[in-house]
Amino acid sequence: MDIRPSPIAGRWYESNPNRLARQIDTYLEKAQIPPISGDVIGLVAPHAGHRYSGFTAAHAFKTVMGRSYDLVVVVSPYHDIFPGNLITTAHQAYSTPLGDIPVDTVALTSLEKDIQSVCGQPIRRISRDTEHSLEIELPFLQRSLVGSFSLLPVMVRSRNAQEMQALGEGIAVIASKQSTLLVASSDLSHFYPESQAEILDAFLEKQILELSPKGVLDADITGKGYACGAGAISAILWASLKLKANKAVLLHHSTSADETGDHQSVVGYGAAAILKTG
Repeated sequence: MDIRPSPIAGRWYESNPNRLARQIDTYLEKAQIPPISGDVIGLVAPHAGHRYSGFTAAHAFKTVMGRSYDLVVVVSPYHDIFPGNLITTAHQAYSTPLGDIPVDTVALTSLEKDIQSVCGQPIRRISRDTEHSLEIELPFLQRSLVGSFSLLPVMVRSRNAQEMQALGEGIAVIASKQSTLLVASSDLSHFYPESQAEILDAFLEKQILELSPKGVLDADITGKGYACGAGAISAILWASLKLKANKAVLLHHSTSADETGDHQSVVGYGAAAILKTG
């Protein structure tokens, strides 16, 4: 099997599997979440190094702790320059210190055909990418979920509403055919004083709570809020709405100042669950 090697283990998170498992389990144990009523359709989780945003991310993954899924869809931003708005892996599996996660190549091919027909552009496949924002979520999935699952990874460089809606609705078609968890990977405001970051983050999180994918994109474009994964969040919201989600819950918010002590230039982190109730 052609496996994508991890370019970030040992830098963004622990490379030793035992220490990594203990660290994530500790985050999950300490995370306190409200009672969740309904089915968890999707999650929003941050993607900084685990020491900075791992505790906040744990609040999202705790909502599905002990659950099993056939497929997990992770949509994240792609931070590097690349000739294309939609990107996926050319590998057959992702490797983390906790093991390998196979890519659902059948689902990926189906999504590629759907996006090509709707948007007139391909999802471009890439080998040995260095993107951290998708991989950083995988160890949390490996520790919180029970049993094996396959992965549908998508990285986006777009904030175009039409493209993100097409992506989300294409994902929903695939998700409706099997037991699926959707994950949007995104940090929030970047390098503002904490007092300003709190305002920006609250506005962006309000759009998530209102299940407004267009609101997320507009907030980021107008500067009323900020998320490096605004496209990813909007796509997952569109997918969740297609799957009959009708509620979102904010689970935790923090900033990098909790770890660094620097309140003058922070990165914001938020965790949320998207639910189908009733």
